[in-house]
Amino acid sequence: MRVRFAPSPTGALHIGGARTALFNWLLARHAGGELVLRIEDTDAERSTPENVEQILDALQWLELDWDEGPILQSARAGRHREALQALLDAGHAYRSNATAEDVKEYKRLHGADRGFRGEPESAGAVRLHVPADGATVVHDLIRGETRFEHVHLDDPVIARADGSVLYNFAVAIDDLDAGITHVVRGEDHLSNTPKQLLVLEAARDAGIDRSEDGRQTPLPLYAHLPLLHGPDGKKLSKRHGAASVQELRDAGYLPEAVRNYLALLGWGAGDDATVMSTEELIERFTLERVSRNPARFDETKLRWLNGRYIRGMPLGELTRRIERFTGREGLQDAVRISQEKIHTLADFWPLAGSLIDGPVEDPSARERWLTGDGRAALADARAALAGAASFDEAGVGEALAAVVEGRAVKPREVYQPLRVAITGSTVSPGIFESIALLGREETLRRIDRALAGD
Repeated sequence: MRVRFAPSPTGALHIGGARTALFNWLLARHAGGELVLRIEDTDAERSTPENVEQILDALQWLELDWDEGPILQSARAGRHREALQALLDAGHAYRSNATAEDVKEYKRLHGADRGFRGEPESAGAVRLHVPADGATVVHDLIRGETRFEHVHLDDPVIARADGSVLYNFAVAIDDLDAGITHVVRGEDHLSNTPKQLLVLEAARDAGIDRSEDGRQTPLPLYAHLPLLHGPDGKKLSKRHGAASVQELRDAGYLPEAVRNYLALLGWGAGDDATVMSTEELIERFTLERVSRNPARFDETKLRWLNGRYIRGMPLGELTRRIERFTGREGLQDAVRISQEKIHTLADFWPLAGSLIDGPVEDPSARERWLTGDGRAALADARAALAGAASFDEAGVGEALAAVVEGRAVKPREVYQPLRVAITGSTVSPGIFESIALLGREETLRRIDRALAGD
C-alpha cells in the first residue's frame, strides 16, 4: 500500500487537512505501507516557502512522519510536459482557443447539461478528450459507486497555452508515477476524481505508465472523507474556534490528544471507545469504519479529551511540557497541585502563575472578598497559619478548618479571602496545596500586604 498526503501550501494546515493527513498515516501504518508527502505548490501566487514550512511544522508537531518526500510538485514540471506531449501525440488531448463564452454558446446550442467538445487547433490551451459514450465510475471505498456520464462532462482544460499543466493533470500523473494505491482525501475533491481518472486512462492508453517489465500500473482506489462541520452543523470555519494545527498547539493542546480526537471525526472503532492511544488507533484503523456522514468538530470535546490526557500523564512529563510551553523552569511543584484542574497547557499559568510571580491585580476580587467580614476572616486565618504546628497540606488544612469552625461560616467565607490575599484573584489550585507550596514565610507576607491594603 502506498498513500499520499498532498497539501497545497497556501496557508496554515487546517484541521480538515490535518485529519486527512492522520487518516492516510494511520492507514499506511496499519497496513505496513508507505506514506508519500507531496507539496502541491503549482499555485505560484499563493504557494510560498513559508507556507511549506508551516505545513511541515504542523505535521512534525502532530508526530506524523512520512516515508518519502516532501516532493514539490513544481519540481516535476519537466515530467508533466513530457506526459502532456504524449497525450497530444496519442490523440487523447488537443489544443483549443475556446473561451468561456464559446463554452457558454456551445451549451446554449446543445443543451446546458451537454459537455463541451472542442475542435483541435494549432495553438491554445490543452483539453483532454472525454470519450463520447459511456461513463467514468468512481468506486469509492467510503461512498460506494458514483457514476459520471461522459455526455455531461466538458473536455477539461489540462494545460495552459504555455504548456504549464493544471491541477487535475499534475495530480493524476504524480499519483501514477508514485505508484499510489489509495487516494484518501476530503469529499470536496470528489468532483475532481473523474477528471483525474480520465487522465489516468489516457496515460495508460498512451503507454506512459508502463513499468520496466511492461506491466501497466493499476489505477488507485479512492476514498473521500466526510466533510467537517462545527457544533452547529455548519461548515467548519474560524468562527468555531481554532482553525489550524498551529492554533491548537498555541492553545495548549497535546499532539497525542489531537490525534485521538481527529481520528474520531468520521471514524469509529466500533465499540464506542473514545480515549485511544496512537498504537491502538494504528491497530484498529480501517477505511471500512469511516462514515459517509459529516463529522462535527467540537473544541469543547477536544478540551475534555485533552484534560483526560493531562491527568493521566506522569508528573515529570507534564512538567517538561508545561515548562517548554511557558518558557519557565522549576515548575514541578506548581504543576503537581494544578494537574487535576487544567485541561490544556495554556490553563496552567492563569491558574498557578500568581503562586510563582506574585499576586495579580484584580480590584473586583479585592472589593468582593477583602472588606468587612472578609478581612476579619483573613486576620483569623493569618493567626492560625502563623501558629500551625506543620505547614504541609495536612497541617494547613487542619489550621484553616479550625478557623471555619470557630467562625461558624461556610469554608468559602475563609478560603476565598485567603485565596485573593495570596494570589490576587479568586482562581488558584487547591487552597491548602497553594499555601503549602508558598511556605509559611511567603504566605504570611502576602497576607500582611493584603491586610495593609497593598
